[in-house]
Amino acid sequence: MRPTTTILVLATLALCPSVRTAQVTTNAPVPAKTYRNPLLPDREIADPFVLRVDGKYYLYPTTDARGYEVFVSDDLVHWERKARVFNDPRGGDWAPEVFHNKRGDGKYYLYYTDTMPGAKRGEMHKQVGVAVAESPLGPFTDQGVLAPESIDADLFQDDDGSLYLSYVELAGGFKIIVQPMADPLHKKGELKVVIRPTEAWEKRSGEVTEGPFMLKHKGIYYLTHSGTGADSPNYGIGYATSKSPTGPFAKNAGNPIAHRGGTVLGPGHHCIVEGPDKKLWLVYHQKWDADQSFHRFLAIDPIWFDEEGVLRAKVSRGTDEPAP
Repeated sequence: MRPTTTILVLATLALCPSVRTAQVTTNAPVPAKTYRNPLLPDREIADPFVLRVDGKYYLYPTTDARGYEVFVSDDLVHWERKARVFNDPRGGDWAPEVFHNKRGDGKYYLYYTDTMPGAKRGEMHKQVGVAVAESPLGPFTDQGVLAPESIDADLFQDDDGSLYLSYVELAGGFKIIVQPMADPLHKKGELKVVIRPTEAWEKRSGEVTEGPFMLKHKGIYYLTHSGTGADSPNYGIGYATSKSPTGPFAKNAGNPIAHRGGTVLGPGHHCIVEGPDKKLWLVYHQKWDADQSFHRFLAIDPIWFDEEGVLRAKVSRGTDEPAP
């Protein structure tokens, strides 16, 4: 019997490696996709805006203040610089946004902030203008100024096709304006002041409300914005709601929804975009350190509406997080 037993044992051992290999191959979990802030850590990036077109994401941030660059991604995590889309001889460029006029001429409209020409009119001598292109990759051609002594434009299109331009007017202090638009290039009707720095978090390191971004959820308009000085680690994100895109807006009692904490410093000046996972994502910047400076980097994190319609966000830095 011993020879037979030996043969059976050897045969079993011969089979085991192939069976075990098959089990490992079949049952091995697929590695979870993750991201870690900062993204594009070798670049100084701020005020990011992301446009989704045909499944691709186009990132337009503040970079070198000589115009704007565009970066492209399939997943909101891995970005490739593609082109300089706007050259600006005036300089001082920051906080771009791009609107795709899908219901109209199909063109792309870049809303820029740059330096006003001529004699300087104080520390903040900025203007909001608009440029147009046939492609999200540009090049964008300047179409002129929409608002002097202003910064940070955001164009929102309502369900009925109506357009509203939100921006920050600087004269007399930072205040967020909503201006109805006839089309992406032309204003119509009266502008309205909808948000001023009234809350403690908006005044902690300078009285500032800026970086508006509007979205709509279940018939309610959410005007998100950043508060206090952008060079401060106390910079943060809050929002206000209204039944109309022109207000009046009521600020959320739980503001700021993104703020300083742990290793996260100065989270702000954001946009909100649907990711490849069909969920909402906050694309924003953080400060590298707690100094009073404009050294910032690109970040993404989840943002969502809870069952009561409250907008909530999570911010992270230096930790692996589930990717979109």
